Amino acid sequence: MARHIYSCPLRWSDMDAFGHVNNVVFLRYLEEARIDFMFRLAPGEGSESFTGGSVVARHEIDYVRPLVHRHEPVRIESWVTKIGAASLTIAYEIKDPEQVYVRASTVVVPFNLAEGRPRRITAEEKSFLREYLDDDAPQGDTPRGGKTEAVAA
Repeated sequence: MARHIYSCPLRWSDMDAFGHVNNVVFLRYLEEARIDFMFRLAPGEGSESFTGGSVVARHEIDYVRPLVHRHEPVRIESWVTKIGAASLTIAYEIKDPEQVYVRASTVVVPFNLAEGRPRRITAEEKSFLREYLDDDAPQGDTPRGGKTEAVAA
């Protein structure tokens, strides 16, 4: 199983009054990594895969330890834990080599914007996603380990 790696810069404005990255900002980091994974790495030149739109149906986040501002970017590893007919689950770790700050998962539903409704995952998209599928992942939509905090999309 491959993992998508995204190097995410920290911005001074990401900090809250307590001197660490605000919990809501982590959702932005996950979004950046997810967009990079699904759109920049979509298969094929001129492929329509993942370009028709998608919506987030669910986020779950485990805040493991505080992350404070520094000049070095943080690493976000992403992989797929579940592929359904019309949804997929992406898991993430926001980390440095020596520690994990956040474990999270997102349920994504491909969406036909013109018709205003969800759509099925195409064969081409499934083929791409399988390269990042963790076959050993639990089939639920929760991050691994610890207590979870549900966050609205």
